[in-house]
Amino acid sequence: MTKDQLLTRLLSRRRALLAGAAAVGAAGTAGLFAASTGDTPKRPVLPAAGPPAHRPLKPSAYRLQPLTGYGPPRTAPRRTPVRHEPLLRVSGRGRTMVLTFDDGPDPRYTPHILDTLAEYDVRAMFFVCGEMAVDNKDLLARMSDEGHVVGNHTWSHPLLTRLSRGRIRSEMERTCDVIEEAYGERPQWFRAPYGAWNRAAFQLGAELGMDPLAWTVDTLDWTAPAARTIVGRVENGAAPGVVVLSHDAGGDRSQSVRALRDYLPQLLDSGYHITVPRRQYA
Repeated sequence: MTKDQLLTRLLSRRRALLAGAAAVGAAGTAGLFAASTGDTPKRPVLPAAGPPAHRPLKPSAYRLQPLTGYGPPRTAPRRTPVRHEPLLRVSGRGRTMVLTFDDGPDPRYTPHILDTLAEYDVRAMFFVCGEMAVDNKDLLARMSDEGHVVGNHTWSHPLLTRLSRGRIRSEMERTCDVIEEAYGERPQWFRAPYGAWNRAAFQLGAELGMDPLAWTVDTLDWTAPAARTIVGRVENGAAPGVVVLSHDAGGDRSQSVRALRDYLPQLLDSGYHITVPRRQYA
């Protein structure tokens, strides 16, 4: 047998072995589905297809966890370092936690949240959208008076990863201006809508004097669960340094209001210190 004939035979045998392994794997998978149902083999149920590319993505596609990455920008436009990923946790003495509320302010829900925070003498962070803030400047003024921190959550809550740098800057800058007018100073913190960050968001945020802050525990209150479900998520996720994400606008937030009334005193009774973070880069 020549060398070429031997090589051809070896290749044919390898192909046959691979085909056999694939067949066994497929049969095993089918058997697993059959065993789990007790019926004849069924194909696995796949998640529903996402929305068409030309339609905006739903919040659920991005709110499950912050999206980070894209690497650091090539040049830093300010003297202090530009973060290339958002902060997920905060440092502090003892059992420190941070409560954050996004998408507001909303005159239907934000005042009730502020009332609860005031009752327990607790400070929180509010990442506001410019289009909401411009019509509710009195609520931003109240946040300032009561010691809360107001951050930038863009003007219209778009998916930044689909915008040009110019559009991203406009979304951020317009909101900075409204916050400064109503709150009394420009924001020092920024949170990308849906937790979708990219290089431009990090760099432009830094140019506007803001640090990026994400979250550790998502209450998923934007899915409108029962208040007890929100409470359970906060209590199960409570830990030193945790940043909790909730919402005071963007839909019916009555359950978020009720949940805060329940879990806030429980956190305090458990020895947690609810505070607001200090910037790493002054």
